[in-house]
Amino acid sequence: MMFFVVFVAACSRSASTDQVGMTGVGNTGAGTPGSQQEFIVSVGDRVFFTTDSSSLTTEAMATLDKQAQWLNQYGNYRIMIEGHADERGTREYNIALGARRASVVVNYLTSRGVNAQRITSQSFGKERPVAICNDISCWSQNRRAVTVVQ
Repeated sequence: MMFFVVFVAACSRSASTDQVGMTGVGNTGAGTPGSQQEFIVSVGDRVFFTTDSSSLTTEAMATLDKQAQWLNQYGNYRIMIEGHADERGTREYNIALGARRASVVVNYLTSRGVNAQRITSQSFGKERPVAICNDISCWSQNRRAVTVVQ
């Protein structure tokens, strides 16, 4: 328990130092307008999918609408759409599923005015999980498409 209290205090101190160091007092850590950090924090860089699906959820479309708006405002960035899957299924199946997920995101963004020449995509299948456990809580985090601002 004592370790936890010390850890929280150390995190709180460094977080406030980082916020002041970035752009001044009161910064929420979103970064400067038009920065990659702002995209990740304020817009959101990933959308999630249900099991064995490459269909966009209502929540995913809302995030992609915000991404498209930001990307249309800041046209100097190229982006990579990464498709991912959870660890269930074969490597080949998950590579194909990740590719379908990336493709549906590319198509959605281009339908919202983002120039297709700015976008590349790649499937990682189940090779790059963000959460590792044999449980739905991890699998749901790994079924995603990530928009990487370059």
